[in-house]
Amino acid sequence: MSTRPTKNLETFPNPQPNRDYLIHIEIPEFTSLCPLTGQPDFATLLLDYIPDQKNVELKALKLYMWSYRQEGAFHEAITNKILDDLVEALKPRYMRLKAKWWVRGGIYTTVVVEHRKEGWVPVAPVELPEFETNDPTRG
Repeated sequence: MSTRPTKNLETFPNPQPNRDYLIHIEIPEFTSLCPLTGQPDFATLLLDYIPDQKNVELKALKLYMWSYRQEGAFHEAITNKILDDLVEALKPRYMRLKAKWWVRGGIYTTVVVEHRKEGWVPVAPVELPEFETNDPTRG
């Protein structure tokens, strides 16, 4: 497997495709560039998903996230693009991405995007808790 940034999202078969279960992933060091100034933007990404037939391989996810370090785009565009790419690769039953962008000019921005597979109804109620990041400086 490569150690260079890439947009290739590798997957592996879901070991329990008959069960709804929640996967929570925290990405505390996401970086991209401001499209207007070229300055770095930093975010903590919180990804929750209920897989269907595929799960994302974590090193591939890390390399995918690294691929944004030299890209300039607005927070809303990047957050939606990441969700779209993950949904395309995984085709999950449910996916939610919360991007908590660090302060820029005294303003914090949080962008939340969701996907639900058409016709999917949880087998049993699935609580999607609001996870807190492990970073003690952020709430």
